[in-house]
Amino acid sequence: MIYSLRMTKVNIAEAKAQLSSLLDQVQSGETVVICRRNAPIAELRPVPLERTARRIGIDRGMKIPASFFEPLPVELIEAFEGGAAPE
Repeated sequence: MIYSLRMTKVNIAEAKAQLSSLLDQVQSGETVVICRRNAPIAELRPVPLERTARRIGIDRGMKIPASFFEPLPVELIEAFEGGAAPE
């Protein structure tokens, strides 16, 4: 996930007074740094969204033929290993 590189710095008193608007900024992708006497002490940033699981693999209706599990012909194996190409 890509976040904006914008950052706001606020002191604690300002953060208390404007928490709702600061959370709106964070929700839109901005980072807010909370400072005590202008020294950073905390950072508010968006929480990454959980990825939804994707089904990877065989389609439910797909059938694998039995020939898929049979050994490859010797000529084809030799071609993969750098031998003569099959005709």
